[in-house]
Amino acid sequence: MSARVIDGKAVAEGLRATLAARVQALPFRPGLRVVRVGEDPASGVYVRNKDRAAAAAGFDSATIHLPAETSQDALLAQVAALNADPAVDGILVQLPLPPQIDAQSVIAAIDPAKDVDGFHPINAGRLANGQPGLVPCTPKGVMYLLRDAGVTLAGARALVLGRSTIVGKPMAQLLLAADCTVTIAHSRTRDLPAECRRAEILVAAVGRPEMVRGDWIAPGAAVIDVGINRLADGRLVGDVAFAEAAAVAGCITPVPGGVGPMTIACLLENTLDAALARRA
Repeated sequence: MSARVIDGKAVAEGLRATLAARVQALPFRPGLRVVRVGEDPASGVYVRNKDRAAAAAGFDSATIHLPAETSQDALLAQVAALNADPAVDGILVQLPLPPQIDAQSVIAAIDPAKDVDGFHPINAGRLANGQPGLVPCTPKGVMYLLRDAGVTLAGARALVLGRSTIVGKPMAQLLLAADCTVTIAHSRTRDLPAECRRAEILVAAVGRPEMVRGDWIAPGAAVIDVGINRLADGRLVGDVAFAEAAAVAGCITPVPGGVGPMTIACLLENTLDAALARRA
């Protein structure tokens, strides 16, 4: 392996320590409420990790766990109550939601000023227009990792593999704002390996285990693997074939221990930012 491994756990710990110090100096505790509907196992693990990180950093954090059969109207009523609660600075509705609930309607119902996931259409529009707003946590975390790793962004050819509204599209916007030359690739892209080989920065976010092979990577490229996939044998792998890619790349994130910890740290940063903005 020639690539330098980007330690997302260490970067996230540093950010959380900085946030904890800032919170300790405040006359209030920023309030975060996570709403979980049903028993999705991956959501359960993620929410527990969020709760622990928030408590350790001094946030007033709680999870509202609703049964899987919760109706859309009941969930919207819960969101409305949190919007109106002055003690709540950040609201996160954990995805995925059960099939009887339209996720976009729920996201649109969250007060944009409390939308710490950064998914509300108003926050998405602000990001697209280069205006300040709450930014989706995973793409925000990727930018932290790239800068911490010393990757030159201005002028770099960046490829985002994936076009979701949660990661792919906001990731492209953030890279563009950092003066990268950005391509978004997806399942219909012609000659995807060749497109990837042109990239000096490659962000993989497609949810397909080890799809990106080593011969897709340009020598010395920065490879950020957003994917987290559990194989039949229980192993967690990313969207990139790590060993193959690490033999070619300049730097690379592992799975687990790369992007995941940054997502939670950036959620806390968004919550603190929302709390301060509401009190400005």
